[in-house]
Amino acid sequence: MSWKIPLFKIYTDERDIELVSEVIKSGMNWATGPKVSEFENIVAEYVGAKYAVSFNSGTSALHALLLAYEFGKSDEIIVPSFTFISTANSPLFVGAKPVFADIEEKTYGLEPDDVRDKITQNTKAIMPVHVGGCPCMIKEIKDIADENDILLIEDAAESLGSNINGKMVGTYGDAAMYSFCGPKVITTGEGGVIVTESKDIYEKLKLLRSHGRADTKDYFTTNEYLDYISLGYNFRMSNITAALGIAQMGKISNVIEMRRKNASYMTERLIEEVPSVSTPIEPSGAFHLYQMYTIKAPERDKLMEFLANKGIMAKVYFPPVHKSYFYKSVLKFQPNLPTTEKMEDCVLTLPMYPELSESEMNYIIENIKLFYMEN
Repeated sequence: MSWKIPLFKIYTDERDIELVSEVIKSGMNWATGPKVSEFENIVAEYVGAKYAVSFNSGTSALHALLLAYEFGKSDEIIVPSFTFISTANSPLFVGAKPVFADIEEKTYGLEPDDVRDKITQNTKAIMPVHVGGCPCMIKEIKDIADENDILLIEDAAESLGSNINGKMVGTYGDAAMYSFCGPKVITTGEGGVIVTESKDIYEKLKLLRSHGRADTKDYFTTNEYLDYISLGYNFRMSNITAALGIAQMGKISNVIEMRRKNASYMTERLIEEVPSVSTPIEPSGAFHLYQMYTIKAPERDKLMEFLANKGIMAKVYFPPVHKSYFYKSVLKFQPNLPTTEKMEDCVLTLPMYPELSESEMNYIIENIKLFYMEN
């Protein structure tokens, strides 16, 4: 379907084209090359992490991280069901078990008390998600992880740049994942990065992403034998992709500012003119990126259909993972997650991107207003 106003648009400029073209015109170093480590260093410096390792997707990054921690059979990892499915799938990739905990309504992140209740002697890690650019209750969850001597892995896929009183999301836990797929605040098309303070995990991740090969030199430009010292995968980010990431990181602050300005406009008008809906909340001390702009709306499905008929794309983020066919019918998961299921019935993500114009936002708001006047 051709949307008058899509859910997202990628923000790009000539710098993106310039850096990618530079790599392509080099005639080599397309797969690996100096842009990869440069991109990793930029991300690490931006968030304040010691190490950063890039991957070809956020999902492969999480997979590699759980392999690096050597999780396996009988190990449990606490995750939300209100998330993209890769969060829950990642424990399964390594033979571990995802254990679903409920969320709270303010940030849609894990609810600390329910996390505490789900801990068993087999719990090895908690994996909270910072949903849509909003920091979750990460301080409280970190306290629980520390009290129980278990790992804290942040799924910050949607929240590169968000922070709490200046401390970046992704730097509270033992490691974190950021995603760079299309709809994210900045994008490389597909891609992901793990940040960590652990040199051991950093070294393991580098082996895991590249066939278990000790890449002491560039495989494609040396005739020396580089030995394979462990099992690994082809999870590498390409030099072309990394070049795009470098260009995108150069404008991240501006992109975030534009998103926040648009979100502020939408929120102000919706609060004033459409009291039927609840707008996103920015908790005290938190810095929200509005990677997604999610409202709570009565008669949500009818509203979504109404907007679609007006050419406005809106979407439900997230249908609970535990209600998917695979988890419900194949794996037989039946967790008790009342808040998650309550949110399933009312959340609706509206278009939000840097170049969303005021006239487009007015069109969205006027049509939401019209829907509730007619219903």
